[in-house]
Amino acid sequence: MAKTLIAYFSRADENYFGGAMRYVKVGNTEIVCNIMKELLPADSFKIEMKEPYSPVYMTCIEEAKRDLRAKARPELVSLPESIDEYDTIVLAYPNYWGTMPMAVFTFLEHFDFTGKTILPLCTNEGSGMGGSERDLRRSCPGATVKSGLSITGSSAASSEGAVRRWLSENGLL
Repeated sequence: MAKTLIAYFSRADENYFGGAMRYVKVGNTEIVCNIMKELLPADSFKIEMKEPYSPVYMTCIEEAKRDLRAKARPELVSLPESIDEYDTIVLAYPNYWGTMPMAVFTFLEHFDFTGKTILPLCTNEGSGMGGSERDLRRSCPGATVKSGLSITGSSAASSEGAVRRWLSENGLL
């Protein structure tokens, strides 16, 4: 029987919502992943940095830009022991400077995704998937990377319809 893993990076604290800053206790990507967890029989794994970015949004984006330029691979709090049992990985993340957060690259480089299907989901406030699908294909040779779903972060809580359609189109519902 096919097994699915929802692996995600999400950031709470001060976030950008359509032109304004707002403090949130649960990040937008995690909100969407919680919706998915209600819809799918899937395991989940939260990708967390050992040294998280600043809770202040403007500082966080500068730290993320610095890490992107340095091609940093931040150390993670933990990693799954294995992903061998999963056929499909839903990989969810916010758009950081046109791609995935560097912590997601740390996660990806730890495993062999050959023969796996990856469904990327990216939360953002208008920048869409950026180059993350291309970067995902480069990082996971041998995997089938499907077309991603872009969710406007400020609409994360009302994204169930879009998420349901996307999961259905990809044979998970």
